[in-house]
Amino acid sequence: MSDPRQCPAVLIAAPASGQGKTTVTAALARLHRNLGRKVRVFKCGPDFLDPMILERASGAPVYQLDLWMIGAQESRRLLWEAAAEADLILIEGVMGLFDGTPSSADLARHFGVPVLAVIDGTAMAQTFGALALGLARYQADLPFAGVLANRVGSLRHAQLLEGSLTEGLRWYGGLSRERGIELPSRHLGLVQASELNDLDQRLDAAAEALAGSCDAALPPAVSFDGPALPASLPSLAGVRIGVAQDEAFAFIYGANLDLLRAMGAQLAFFSPLHDSELPQVDSLYLPGGYPELHHHALAANTPMLDAIRAHHSAGKPLLAECGGMLYLLENLTDVTGERAALVGLLTGEAVMQKRLAALALQAVELPEGTLRGHTYHHSLTTSELEPIARGLSPNGGRGNEAVYRLGRLTASYVHFYFPSDPHAAAALLRP
Repeated sequence: MSDPRQCPAVLIAAPASGQGKTTVTAALARLHRNLGRKVRVFKCGPDFLDPMILERASGAPVYQLDLWMIGAQESRRLLWEAAAEADLILIEGVMGLFDGTPSSADLARHFGVPVLAVIDGTAMAQTFGALALGLARYQADLPFAGVLANRVGSLRHAQLLEGSLTEGLRWYGGLSRERGIELPSRHLGLVQASELNDLDQRLDAAAEALAGSCDAALPPAVSFDGPALPASLPSLAGVRIGVAQDEAFAFIYGANLDLLRAMGAQLAFFSPLHDSELPQVDSLYLPGGYPELHHHALAANTPMLDAIRAHHSAGKPLLAECGGMLYLLENLTDVTGERAALVGLLTGEAVMQKRLAALALQAVELPEGTLRGHTYHHSLTTSELEPIARGLSPNGGRGNEAVYRLGRLTASYVHFYFPSDPHAAAALLRP
């Protein structure tokens, strides 16, 4: 292992989803960035939307941390590398602090990062202190920094919340419930950063509001051990990979793109919505996103539909994840019943649901190797195709997603995390 590195760090967690972790994490990142500090932010668990917001807030790339999907060694490497350049490391938790296996608390304990608990103070007074005490003491060995109240109604409300804290729990301040600070959401989570024209104003307003009630001093430094020497990577030297990226397809791990480049691949980004032809590429990667919000426009771009069909007919590799898979089906129907005919390489159709259809970590054993990732979608798909594999969840959650194979086309609801098995990822995209 390399020498350890010291850097102030804190993990922002909450009792449950919907408490405002991302808003608070983004506000903290922008506050310290505006003070001239270099801030690196990470996101616990699988998520694409929160990192988009957090990248804008911090001005630096945001990567995932997870003891199962990413692994302890890779998570350690990412933190160790960030500690070399950052004045502050912020880690946004996932779901509730103790939810899931592994949980945000497990990650905090593993790396010795203290937890800052965010609690929604709406319609609450002294009970705030009971919740804070429970989070701090539920697991005796959990490093705990203190608590921050979100959606505070007034100065008097903040005083009541702060006064409810016992046993020396530190008050980190409160963020008001002002409109214009909260980040808007839709069915898969936060609205994409690129769709929020006033995002920087929101972030600056949140940072300013937070500065008025909290101490902007840095938290204590945490020591991050260096990683073991990395294994040698497979080669994708000279392979040109077309990556779909636009309003309909944007759910992609930055670590996936980094790995493809590290293996020697050349990435060419294109838009299934706006481009009429594919770039000159050997392979295609269609990540997830919101095709259901753009299915009529996607269907109307017939030159692109034809180009993707021709790519597949030529026997070239094509990897499609979640929304990318929906794009390859014969039909996609949105929640209002509006239907559109799409690429049609995969027999079957998808219908959007008003409720969540699946949410689970996934491990998939493919002929190329075992890749880990996650599934999260609101659609149901019917197809006569026989899957070549199914995902398994370490938490037993809904999922067990089918993986379809048609020639060099591989498609699934699973969003794969390529660094979990670089050799498998390379094999899927190598001509």
